[in-house]
Amino acid sequence: MDVETAVAAAFREEWGQVVATLIRITGDWDLAEECAQEAFALALRTWPRDGVPDRPGAWLTTAARHRATDRLRRDAVGAAKLREAARMPVPDEPEPDDSGVTDDRLRLIFTCCHPALATEAQVALALRTLAGLSTAEIARAFLIPEATMSQRLVRVKRKIRHARIPYRVPPAHLLPERTHAVLGVLYLTFNEGYSASTGPDLLRPDLAAEAIRLARVLARLMPDEPEVLGLLALMLLQHARRETRIGADGVLVPLEEQDRTRWDHTAITEGTAILETALRRRRPGPYQIQAAIAACHATAAHPADTDWVQIAGLYDQLRHHVPSAVVDLNRAIAVGMADGPAAGLALLEDLPLTGYHLLAATRADFLRRLGRHAEAAHWYAEARDLAGTDAERAYLSRRISEALSVPGEPVRRAGEARPPEEHP
Repeated sequence: MDVETAVAAAFREEWGQVVATLIRITGDWDLAEECAQEAFALALRTWPRDGVPDRPGAWLTTAARHRATDRLRRDAVGAAKLREAARMPVPDEPEPDDSGVTDDRLRLIFTCCHPALATEAQVALALRTLAGLSTAEIARAFLIPEATMSQRLVRVKRKIRHARIPYRVPPAHLLPERTHAVLGVLYLTFNEGYSASTGPDLLRPDLAAEAIRLARVLARLMPDEPEVLGLLALMLLQHARRETRIGADGVLVPLEEQDRTRWDHTAITEGTAILETALRRRRPGPYQIQAAIAACHATAAHPADTDWVQIAGLYDQLRHHVPSAVVDLNRAIAVGMADGPAAGLALLEDLPLTGYHLLAATRADFLRRLGRHAEAAHWYAEARDLAGTDAERAYLSRRISEALSVPGEPVRRAGEARPPEEHP
């Protein structure tokens, strides 16, 4: 393994632990992130000369702690923190507590999700600190400008510092009050792995797989929580299609064109069984409903077998739990597939999703199905210009060529993003 690959692997596996250790020592989120970044930069410079250490996480934690110690030594306010840092060992095992959470990563997520913070702030902070997502990636997940998310992260770190909110896992009886936010962290982490917001690759399978692993751990910890089971089922059902979502040429393959014989049917069977277990609890929630939608897609042997009427009904239920424009968009797609594109197109009017490429793509798709190719071309191009990944843009370019070949239509430009049913 070359050094760059080793550092990238260490980042995926160790970033959250390194940052969490420094936060616990210094109480300073910004300092912790900066010193962790410096440690990884140091690894890139020194590992080619000295070799990759046997325990990269311990090496990185020690290097980051030394950076923090140097910074604090120059700061009189940091004197007490420096004394505490000198006493802190490099952690190999979780600190003993009565939380029952033994997985390092899951412990850190519970730690970030403190109820004194707004739920959105908890989720954003955990995604930034532990999953290592950039501010831009988190902003796209919340459908807000990057500058807005940056300001929110600054404010929440300031609140933690001024209110002296402790950075530790709560005891077991207090875990439920943090579960909702923890599920949000796992959900958005999986989404970024399932469909990256930016970059050359649409898929980040390592990120999706880690979210599934953590969801399994959480399901073992809370086997009677139906929403935990619902989220795990949703992830398994969605991830089962991973091998067919990108073609050999690197271009996105829409759901209706995927080779369903290559889907992971073992994962589909497991996800469906877990969903049925959750639904037997008779406490439906948004993750269970989304899993039911995913099951409708995953269990249809052919695209024509998809029960769009049932999917539209499930989105009606989801709207009561999670009223949002994105849910309304997905419901419009289901209605358009069940009742015809004109019905779906009518539901897109006035959706407050300016700048969201899937809205433009959906409008374009309905217009194309109605034979209004010139109008569709404009919205296809809009979707292409807003799309964040190379795989999507390549797909849009292919659709542009197809649209230009339609005779008798003065097409200006065209493109098409993936069907929004990929994003329940």
